[in-house]
Amino acid sequence: MTPERHQRILALLDKRQPDLTVCMEGVHKTHNLAAVVRTADAVGVSDVHAIWKNEQMRVSGGSAAGSQNWIDVHSHTSTKDAIAALKKQNMQVLVTNLSDTAIDYREVDYTKPTAIILGQEKFGASQEALELADQDIVIPMVGMVQSLNVSVANAVVLYEAQRQRQLAGLYDKPRLSEERRQRVLFEGGHPIFAKACQRKGLPYPQIDEEGQIVASEQWWQQMQMTQDAWQNLDD
Repeated sequence: MTPERHQRILALLDKRQPDLTVCMEGVHKTHNLAAVVRTADAVGVSDVHAIWKNEQMRVSGGSAAGSQNWIDVHSHTSTKDAIAALKKQNMQVLVTNLSDTAIDYREVDYTKPTAIILGQEKFGASQEALELADQDIVIPMVGMVQSLNVSVANAVVLYEAQRQRQLAGLYDKPRLSEERRQRVLFEGGHPIFAKACQRKGLPYPQIDEEGQIVASEQWWQQMQMTQDAWQNLDD
């Protein structure tokens, strides 16, 4: 890992917001999935959730521009389970929806742990999501259309959350656990070794302050490479 890449990953990790997330309820168009993940990464969201019915999460690499490699995607098979998991993390659960009970999205306090439910492209959020969420929110419209594209709505709400959190100083100091920082540093800085660890069932090594691997001789032997040989390749 070059010093420049190491510093870039550290800067990313320092801004991550582990208690801000979005949950896609049945969003299925690949360009929307990718755009939601890309915006989440840009705002500093570390995790996104997806609710699927007999499907697997797919994110279009082209549209996401590699963002999916820096965000953990959690899949759920039901809305009930997904919202229960979010509330277990003490998050206020919001759902985008046009209704009489919806409040302007700017009236929400996003400095609190927050999860935003994004409904399916054609039908919006399910009745179950509306019943289980703490509050439905709306983005005011003054034109002929009544709703934005799901990925655009996601961006609008997340950037309001970012604005509030920046004013509150939540981006001013690292908030991710050291364990997670180490994982992202290894996977992002040394992807070939990370894949080898996954393939061989080996634990990840530590990454030092310069972004280099710190591992035992036994670990290097299991990688079938010496540390000197790796450093020569890295140079």
